[in-house]
This record gives sequence, C-alpha cells and structure tokens, in this order.
Amino acid sequence: MLIKIYDKNPNENSVRTVVESLNNDGIIVYPTDSVYALGCSIRSLKAIDQLKKISGKQKELTIVCPDLSTIADYAKVDNQTFKLLKRNLPGPFTLILNASSRVPNKFFDKRKTVGVRLQSNAVAQAIICELGVPMVSISIHTEEKETEYMTDPELIHERYGKIVDIVVDGGIGEIIPTTVVDCTTPDPEIIRQGQGEFIL
Repeated sequence: MLIKIYDKNPNENSVRTVVESLNNDGIIVYPTDSVYALGCSIRSLKAIDQLKKISGKQKELTIVCPDLSTIADYAKVDNQTFKLLKRNLPGPFTLILNASSRVPNKFFDKRKTVGVRLQSNAVAQAIICELGVPMVSISIHTEEKETEYMTDPELIHERYGKIVDIVVDGGIGEIIPTTVVDCTTPDPEIIRQGQGEFIL
C-alpha cells in the first residue's frame, strides 16, 4: 500500500492508518530527514526480526524517538550527553549511546549500544508521536546507479511494496545519510560524516 502524507500538514487519518499497521506487527518504508528508511514498532519483536531479514542487516538498527526524554528511557544519558543531544536534535544525526535495559535483546551483537535519532522530518515525527514508542529503523540501500530507488516513493513502492505493509510517500527523499556520532566515551567522535553539521 502506498500512502501519501504531506509534510506541511500531515493528514491525521493517514498517520493513524500507518500507526495501526505498526501496532499490528507491520513494517513500513517512510521518509526521514536523510534517506528513506524501513521501520517498525519497538514493541514488535516479530517485526524487528522481519526488518532484519528484509534489510539484510543484523546490526546498524537504530531507534527513532519522539522526544529527548524517550531517548533517555532507552539509552544511558548523563548531563554532558543530554546537552549534546539538546544542541543537535532534532536533525539528521545518529548518535551511538550505551543502551538501557529497555532496549530489546534482539538489537545486540556484542556491544550493548544503540543508535538513536530524533526526526526533523514532519511526516516521520507525526508517525512516531502517534505511535507513542520508538520506531526501530534502518535506511534503505540500493546500488549506486539506482539512487532513484532510494528517493522516489513510487519506485520505492515498486521495489518494496510486496515485502512491507505500507510505503509512506512523503515526497522525493535525500541520498546522503545521517552523520553518525559515537557518544559512548567522554569525547564524542564523528565516525561517519553525512548530512548536517554536528556541534561537539
């Protein structure tokens, strides 16, 4: 199913349709403030397993939170880190933090860390706020010569429509991923420069 949601005034009924799917173990493709991404509810262990299969990634999962206080529920955030989050979020950044006990074990390999995001994309934020819990997420990937399959919602639907429940059309997406920052040590380190200028 392809659902159009406009970023300037996200339609509440469309947002609720998407969230209803997420609450029923659904997987969606949705726009972010960087590239389009696959997502599911953190409450659905079944959907998290399926998300890993679809993406082919056993690591690199992130959680997208509705607000800063929710990040603090799922990750260990001291005063210094909280100030760092407040300076930079929302925005196109993935912050690697030490995970709290609320993060499902399905996330972990050897390190008990989790990537966290707070969206500045209005469509994504509307979905996550309506969901009420974080969304587990991973960016969609494709061959370099096929970037339109990362950015054009209709082509994304052509590729993913049969293996996910909903593709959310939030307009043409970006091709540059987030900037990734490791915040697990006293001196945060940018480990991938992508969109945005992160303020350390």
